[in-house]
Parts: sequence; C-alpha cells; structure tokens
Amino acid sequence: MRQLNRLNQFQRLWQPSAGEPQQITVAELAERCFCSERHVRTLLRQAQEAGWLSWQAQSGRGKRGTLTFHVTPDSLRNEMMEQALTRGLQHDALELAQLDAPELRALLHPFLGGQWQNDTPTLRIPYYRSLDPLHSGFLPGRAEQHLVGQVFSGLTRFDGDSREPAGDLAHHWEVSADGLRWHFYIRSTLHWHNGDKVETAQLRASLLELFALPALRRLFSSVLHVEVTHPQCLTFVLHQPDYWLAHRLASYCSRLAHPEQPLIGSGPFRLAVFDPDLVRLECHEQYHLSHPLLKAIEFWITPQLFEQDLGTSCRHPVQIAIGEPDELANLRLVSSSTSLGFCYLTLKQSGRLSKRQAQRLINIIHHTTLLHTLPLDENLITPAHELLPGWTIPDWPELKDVALPEALTLIYHLPVELHTMAEQLKQYLAKEGCALTVIFHDAKTWDGCSYFAQADLMMGDRLIGEAPGYTLEQWLRCDTLWPHLLSAPQFAHLQATLDAVQMQISEQARHSGLQSIFTHLMENAVLTPLFNYQYQISAPPGVNGIRLNTRGWFDFSQAWLPAPSA
Repeated sequence: MRQLNRLNQFQRLWQPSAGEPQQITVAELAERCFCSERHVRTLLRQAQEAGWLSWQAQSGRGKRGTLTFHVTPDSLRNEMMEQALTRGLQHDALELAQLDAPELRALLHPFLGGQWQNDTPTLRIPYYRSLDPLHSGFLPGRAEQHLVGQVFSGLTRFDGDSREPAGDLAHHWEVSADGLRWHFYIRSTLHWHNGDKVETAQLRASLLELFALPALRRLFSSVLHVEVTHPQCLTFVLHQPDYWLAHRLASYCSRLAHPEQPLIGSGPFRLAVFDPDLVRLECHEQYHLSHPLLKAIEFWITPQLFEQDLGTSCRHPVQIAIGEPDELANLRLVSSSTSLGFCYLTLKQSGRLSKRQAQRLINIIHHTTLLHTLPLDENLITPAHELLPGWTIPDWPELKDVALPEALTLIYHLPVELHTMAEQLKQYLAKEGCALTVIFHDAKTWDGCSYFAQADLMMGDRLIGEAPGYTLEQWLRCDTLWPHLLSAPQFAHLQATLDAVQMQISEQARHSGLQSIFTHLMENAVLTPLFNYQYQISAPPGVNGIRLNTRGWFDFSQAWLPAPSA
C-alpha cells in the first residue's frame, strides 16, 4: 500500500533524531531509506509539499543539508487513517494500524465505537478473530449466527423477547385443520440486497437447497414438498403434523439467501465487505421491516488487541466492548444478563459406566465445590441449577457407597473454559480412584469428531436461541452427539417421542412434552448442565439502543448515534 510505504519512509527519516532537526547528506538519507539518492530527493520533495517536513539542501556533492520535521509519525498515521476512512478505504486504515498492541490501542481509540463518518453513522467493533463464511444452515460461531440474522431473512422470525415466531418474508400463515398444509403468504414488496425483486419461486429454490443439507433434512423431516400455489404464496405439504414448523423457519439456520448468489440476502443489512481483516455491513434501504438506524456496522479484526491464550473462549462472545477492549472498566456497561445457554456434561451408560455410577459423577459435580472453585475470571460463569427455568436438576441421595470405575474417558470441545473443567474433574476423580483420560476435540461442535466410540463422558456447550424450549428440541434432532450417546433403540425412541410432541397443536403441550423428555434424560443421568455464561456488552457514551439478545449480541437495527455536536 502506497500510504503505508510513505509512512514507513517518513518514520525512517524521523527516528534517528526523534524529530529533532538533522544535519545530514542525501547519500546518508538514501542509505537509511534503502533507496537511491534520486528517489530520496523525490521523497523529500513530496513530504515537504505535504507539510510534513522541510529540507534545506546545501549546494555541492556531499554537503550536509538541514532536515526539519513538522509532524510526528503517530500524528501522520492518524491523519492518514482519517483520510482513508473519509474516502471509505477501511482496508487502508487497518493496514496503517500495523503496530504492537499498546500502540495500536492508543491509535485505534479515536476510530472505534460510534462514529459519524462523512455524515454517515457507523459503529465499529474490534473483534478477536476472522469470521467464518456466512451461509444458510448451522454455523458454529455465535458471531456468525448473529450476523446471519442481520444479513438474511426467513419466512418467519423471532421478534425481540417474544418466544413465538412472527412474520418476516411471509406476513401471515395459515394451517389446515389436519396440520398437513401450511400456507405462507409472501410480502409483495420484497427486494434482495442487489435491488432485484424477490420472487416466490426463488424462495422455494432456496428452501430446497436448505433441505438438501443433512442436518436441515433431519430438522424438516416432516416436509414432503414445497409448492408455489400462488405468486405470493408458498405451501408446505407435510406427511405428519409439525406444529414447530414456523419456529423451525424462524431459526437462524433457516434464513434464505438468493438461490444464485449465496451472499445476497434480504435482511436489514447487506454485506459490503467480508474479508479476513474487515467485515462491513451497510443498511438495506429497501428492507421490508423497520429500517436500521445506523448506516454501517464494521468488525475490525484486530486479534493483537486481545489475550492470545484465550483462543475460542466464553469470554470473547460474552464480553463485547464497542470501543477499546483493554479499557473495559472505563466503558459504560450497557447491558448484562445470565444466558440460558449452558455448558453441559453427557454420560454414556455402558459396560464401563452404570446408571448409578453416572448419578454419583453428577453428584460430585453439583454437590461439591468443583464448579465453584474453577480458576476462571469472576463473573464469567454461574454454576447451573436447572436446564431451563423450572427444569431442575434431579436431587439424588448420597451415593458415596457407589464405587466409580477404575478408568473413564472424557472428550470435550470448545470453549476453552472446558479445558479447566476437564482438568479439575480429572484431579478430583483421581482422588476417588478413577483415572480419567481426557481428549480434546478442537472444534466448536461435534462435527467430524472421531472419538465417540471410546468416550464415556462428553462435554460441550449449547447456545439457547430466541425460543428456549424449541432450541432444545432442535438440538435433540440435529446434533451429531445423540446417535453416539444413546443406543440405537434409545435414539429411535427419542425421535419418535419428538415426533409425538411436535404433533401437539398447543404450545403449552409441546413445551410440557419437551420438559418431560429432558427431565427423563437428566433423571437417567444422561445429561446435566454445568454452568451458564454471564453476558456483557460495554460501549462508550453516545452509543444508544444496545440491549443484549439471547446470543449475547445486540440487534444492530436498533443501535443509534446522536448527531455530532457542532
């Protein structure tokens, strides 16, 4: 990049005297800048024209001229970044910010958070990693799940705190008396992000692509086919009733992209840039619902600002600092809550681990200080006492007379807080005469895991979406964990029970059915929650409309900035 090269050359000129005037020859300057004398004269002329320095040459070869500086490299870098952002060149701005963490924090501070850039309200969020590609279907990352909901629309959606689906691309839907035909009436004023009108046939094509994905095929297993029964109506024909269908279509995994352009959606924001160092969203001015209050959202991928040993941690998606992350205490805590999402332990009962032994293991976790003495940051996690509110963990009597197996194997995946949990559990069980072999599956989900056959215990985490009960139903249907955890007859019985629950017209009846399923799993020591996350969002003063959602993020459409003061 030309600007970065100019800055680097200026820094080479400035550094030996720390900005004090220099008596020096052109040859010495050329050697310092690794270029020819002719080129260094060009650099001096350009820098002088820009007002960065003054060069007063002396006639005669080898004569020393006077070099006087008018700016510092830091002030010049800031000026260049401001100019790049004014011209919409965010990549150039980020490239100019190639500094070590302390200097980078100071440099980025004026540019992060809420900014009016060219009379355009923009929110810039520093982020600790590059984002994975966005697409329909299941995504492992919380940030990606949230972004899918900002970029793409579904036939239905979850609106705010409501646990019931509302209209999105479809403004209304009707269900036949037998529950086998669902008519979704499509809005007539829909547009893709490229400006094209959304055709109902395109939505059908996108749905068929979605249903071809193995996990989504399991989720929508009751759907026989989808028909365009009117230019503004999609009809789902089912082979058995599924009164979760509107919920399934509202989930982030069911958002619809343009069938021929997978990065084009119809949500409140469009993807303007999606690169490893920068993600920029811009508002979709033809959006069919309430328009965003910000023009743009930018993720500045700056991992050097974050603790490198955290990896993929609860802390990263949970504590979002819209501003300078190293000074979280100086930012305004906008919103905080205990998530319904949880880390969990599952126990495979087999010849190595009986039901009674599994119950004792769960007692050890919940009735000792194990969860309360994890060496993790204060206020990061809260030990769980229930799966969901009202879905309490069973309370068994003391089982100290039950001897644990001599050896067990535990596998677990991210977040990295489970590293700590696994080591603590290993040490505790060793005192009980049980040698625990620990295997780490380096991923955010169980996909691709090859250790299930040898595992007795499994730890992972489960994000709870907008409709908690339905989210857990989706987990049982689609996660690759369950066929490996349960025997074939047990898994078949579970799926049949889920089918019976989904046929209940009453929402209350379906939730009661799900609670019974999970109560049975907990009472049989197949599943127990470990801890919940503490979500926090902090922002500088002046960034408004930020409220935590169930994924630990906030609705970008509701954030706003006051007009800049004169």
